[in-house]
This record gives sequence, C-alpha cells and structure tokens, in this order.
Amino acid sequence: MFRIHDDPFRRAQLAIAALFSSLGFQYATWAARLPAIKTHLDLTAAEVGLLLMATGIGAAASFPLVAVLMRRLGSRRLALVAALGLALLLLVLAEAPNYPVALLIMAVDGALVACLNVAMNAQGAELEVTYERNAMSKLHATFSGGSLAAALLASGMNTVTSTVIVHFGVAAVLLLLLAAYARPGLLAQERPADAVKTVDAPDAPKKKTRAKWTLPAAMTLWMGAAMAFGTVTEGAMNDWSAIYLKDVAKASAELAPLGIAVVSGMMVLARLFADGWRSRWGDARIVRTGSALAGAGLAVALLTGGVVPALIGFACVGLGIAAVTPCVYVAAASQGSDALTLVATMGTVGLLAGPPVIGFIANGSGLVWGMGAVAASAIVVSLCSTQINWPAPHAATDQDPLDDPLTA
Repeated sequence: MFRIHDDPFRRAQLAIAALFSSLGFQYATWAARLPAIKTHLDLTAAEVGLLLMATGIGAAASFPLVAVLMRRLGSRRLALVAALGLALLLLVLAEAPNYPVALLIMAVDGALVACLNVAMNAQGAELEVTYERNAMSKLHATFSGGSLAAALLASGMNTVTSTVIVHFGVAAVLLLLLAAYARPGLLAQERPADAVKTVDAPDAPKKKTRAKWTLPAAMTLWMGAAMAFGTVTEGAMNDWSAIYLKDVAKASAELAPLGIAVVSGMMVLARLFADGWRSRWGDARIVRTGSALAGAGLAVALLTGGVVPALIGFACVGLGIAAVTPCVYVAAASQGSDALTLVATMGTVGLLAGPPVIGFIANGSGLVWGMGAVAASAIVVSLCSTQINWPAPHAATDQDPLDDPLTA
C-alpha cells in the first residue's frame, strides 16, 4: 500500500504546509483574543489600532535583518527559529504588564512573522523547482486552514475558561507540535537564484565572497507592488466586508458575517484548484485575469448596491485574488532571496496596513469609496502583472490528480 511518507514530494509538501498552517494559526489566535487583551490593558480603540499597526511596523523595519538571516541561516533553519519564537511570543503577550510592553511585543511579532513568511515561501518555491510540480497555491490554502482552526479553538477555549494565558498556552503547544512535525521534512538543500554563476580556471584559488545588498531591480519593485496591493485587497475584504453589508447594504445581523465567509470560502476553494489552473494557463494569465475579475466584480457590486450584488462581488474578489500571492511569491523566489524578502515584506505590510488605510478613506468619504479603493487595488495588481517576467508553468503530472483538479 502506498504511504504518503514514501513520496518525498508529498512528505516535503506536508512539512511546508505545517509552517503555513502555523503562521495562520498564530495570527488568528492572538487576533481572536484582542477584546480580552484590550480589557486587560484598558486600551482605547485608537490604542488597539496602534497595537495592530505595530505588527506592520515591525515587519517593515525587519526587512534588512530578514535578508541577512536568509543568507546566513537558509530558509529551513530560519523558518524553524521563527516558528519557535512565534509560539513563545503568545505566552509573553498574554502576560504583558502594560501597553508599551505590548507594543514592543507586537513589533517583535511582526518581525518574526516576516521571517517565517519569507522562509516558508522560499521552501514552497524550492519545492516547485525541485520536483517541477505546482504546490504553492495549496500551501497558501493551509494558511487559511490554520486561521480557521485557531478561530475554532478560541471559541472552544472561551467556553471553558476566560483566562488568556491558558488559551495561549494550549495554542503554543500546538504550534510547537507543528514545528516538530515540519522539521524532518523541510528541504535542506537550496539553490539561491541570486548567486552569480562564474567559471573559474581549474587552478585558480577559491575566493570567499560576501553577498552585498543592492538596490532592487525594477521587476522586483513591480512584484512588490503587485504583492502589496494584492494583500491590501485581501486584508481589507476580511476586515470591512461585514461592516459594508451591515451599514451600506443594510443586511441583517445574521447576513452580515456572510461577507467574510464568502470571501474566505472562495479563497480556500480557489487555492485548492489554482495549482491545476497554473499548469493549464500559466501564472501570468491567472494573476492578470483573476485580479481584473476581483476589481471589476467588486466595482459592479458597489455601483449596483444591495446585499445580493455585494455577496456576488465579494465572491469575485475571493476567487480572483486567491492565486495572486502564491504566484508572486514563486516569481520573486526565482529572482533570489533578497527579492523574495522585499516582496514578502511588502506583502506583510500591505496585509496589516491596508485595512486601516481603507478605514481612513471610509471615515473621510464614506465606506463605498473605501471599498472602491479596494477594487482599484485589485486592478493595480492586474496592471503590475504585465510588467513581471513569470516563470514557465510546470506541466501537470499524471501521478497525482489532486495537482490538477480539473482532470480529477
């Protein structure tokens, strides 16, 4: 009988998936207990907003450090160190004595998130290169799965105890178990794309060279812009869709949460199928067409108004934007670790800073204009995608129909 662990591709894929799941799980764990943290530290709404912004600031400021750590440690070791740090940070956050300490903790959290985000996507990109099989979209689907698991755990723990440290202690143990599971299967050998290949004379002495950081290439900036605007779209939809349904579309209290459910559900579904689509049509077409669908669908929904058009527009966003980040990560990894680090950092900043920016627009001009900015962000992704040199698609394998669901 065939076993998963007899297949080196599947073994590595599951190990890397554990990293993606752990990042989604850790993020959703502390986010689910923000009300309790707010009460414990006696914070105002503005202070909670700044606490969330601290994570984005930590991620943005850590870019030079992450680039150095990727070169020094490699993605395997960096991912495990970051995963361990994020697990332990939950315990520290639960016991934060005051607001300034909490701000520092969240800034460190942002830096560790940036480390794990870069490292796990480097592992995913290397998996595709090594085995010449698409896998990144399914890996990103497990991030959403980790967030869902964290939400369910938070709900269950709330029925047992209101003590945050107990909840975070259980979550930390689960994160450590995920890291332990991932460790043996992670890819140890990497081929840095940013290394310049030279041919030396046979007798020439070997010289040690130290990699130097240089200004990013124009295409790297295009990839960073695509990633940033893509994550702005993704993050803003998660944070503002329910409020739009309630305050603008006048949906009932029971229907308002369906906005998040529709976006998240379509994203998970699309990511499960997207690796097959990538093999069939290529990353360039998937990103260009998908982001255009997201922007146009949301724009039409905003112009039409009403609950049903809004839900259809939200579904278009979830379907169209789902494959953007996996594809851009693969393209960035093909340009080297520095490019991947910059693009991943811009993605993290967009995901965390985008929702507050939409809030500022909504506060000044109304939520319809704020959501219009989300639609515009998706269109910008489509435009940026035309300037990116996308890697050639991997052919779908006949060994595993799950890699191409359209033929399953």
